[in-house]
Amino acid sequence: MTTHEKLIALLDQHHARYRLMEHEATGKCEAVAANRGTEVGQGAKALVCHVKGKGIKQHVLAILPADQQADLSKVAEAVGGRRASLASPAEVDALTGCVFGAIPPFSFHPDLKLVVDPLLFERYEEIAFNAGLLEKSVVLKVEDYRALHSGNVVKIIC
Repeated sequence: MTTHEKLIALLDQHHARYRLMEHEATGKCEAVAANRGTEVGQGAKALVCHVKGKGIKQHVLAILPADQQADLSKVAEAVGGRRASLASPAEVDALTGCVFGAIPPFSFHPDLKLVVDPLLFERYEEIAFNAGLLEKSVVLKVEDYRALHSGNVVKIIC
């Protein structure tokens, strides 16, 4: 199954309230928000990171509002590491089955630990994100994402 298929199956299995939409393929947060008709801050930005140090070697999927910047030292601390860096395109593909910009805010890989910034739950009733493909997005009720994400909720923004 593709990441897109896994995502839709997860949402449907749990009766999540969401809308699936097709739009022009773009990896830019502002452009995709305009295509979706949503605010940039509703976007769930997904960053695949390497965390190392203190005996930790872990890949992390960091999820934060698209109008914010991740603090990589906070991402590292969230899993007990010392430093974090962004993963390569090849690693992103291997861990998510997606290209940059298409990664949904769910981990479907056992080696990819999910960390979510709490601000994502605080400002809007819905979040929006690419659905494993650059040309498809999901707009999902925040309370359904909160129930389904299975990640650690930790402040990771600057």
